[in-house]
Amino acid sequence: MTWVITGGAGYIGAHVARVMGDAGERVVALDDLSAGVAGRLPEGVPLVRGSSADAGLLRRVFAEYDVTGVVHLAARKQVAQSVARPELYYRENVGGLATLLEAVAEAGIGRFLFSSSAAVYGNPDVDLITEDTPCAPVNPYGETKLAGEWLVRAAGRAHGIRTACLRYFNVAGAAAPQLADTGVFNIVPMVFDRLTRGEAPRIFGDDYPTPDGTCVRDYIHVADLAEAHLAAARRLCGPGGADDLTVNIGRGEGVSVRELVSLIGEVTGDRRAAVVEGRRPGDAPRAVASAARAAEELGWTARRGVREMVESAWAGWRLHHAG
Repeated sequence: MTWVITGGAGYIGAHVARVMGDAGERVVALDDLSAGVAGRLPEGVPLVRGSSADAGLLRRVFAEYDVTGVVHLAARKQVAQSVARPELYYRENVGGLATLLEAVAEAGIGRFLFSSSAAVYGNPDVDLITEDTPCAPVNPYGETKLAGEWLVRAAGRAHGIRTACLRYFNVAGAAAPQLADTGVFNIVPMVFDRLTRGEAPRIFGDDYPTPDGTCVRDYIHVADLAEAHLAAARRLCGPGGADDLTVNIGRGEGVSVRELVSLIGEVTGDRRAAVVEGRRPGDAPRAVASAARAAEELGWTARRGVREMVESAWAGWRLHHAG
């Protein structure tokens, strides 16, 4: 098998490229480097610079590398930006995916692995979110991920492509400091950023119906997430492999925002008290995955804990923000 990983030089993509390459899979990264970093890619993984929505480029890459599978990670993913610019998100996340799937079908590629999100669920009032929990996204980003799943499944049925949709929960950590997330869009780097600037961390709402009043989330180490991609890719390729698979990728354990901020204080040595501000619109009190289907279908379970996520992310933050 030869896999193209779109967004392969990104934070998650580079981890996936390393894990799949180390496991003996042939990998090609396709990335426009708008958010990716070429230096993240391991030696021996070719980088093709360009857009996964460029049909001509896709045809050339698929033919040149004799591609037999695609892992699609390239997407817009900032919730607030999706609210402000929904047309951009639909055009790039859904329209770009349609172009990619047309090229996949035209080339006769038979395996497609789609990066989805727990955002497809919205704010369900359940202890554990299973893959059968009704999807009701509350922002355009989540809507585009759900529409992307529909499109992937429909194209799979129409063209005989085996597909898998992985619904990520909250991704954190790094397998090595140079692979760390360089953006400040998720809670762990957001707290690091505040502490580095000498400011107190912020907690948005402490009056939720949870044990300590703050939101509870399921955090997954990016290295575990990368290993889940390898397991899903091999599930698609194995004898009797799935034709249409949808799986949550999480630990199945909840951590509150206050607990996470406290742990970050322990790891960084900066224990200043958090400032509590008002709730953010759309934040669910609790969003924790059921990881049972991933174990059953993929033979995969998360192996790394939250402390390891924070410690590895902090090492990466210090590398990328030295001085």
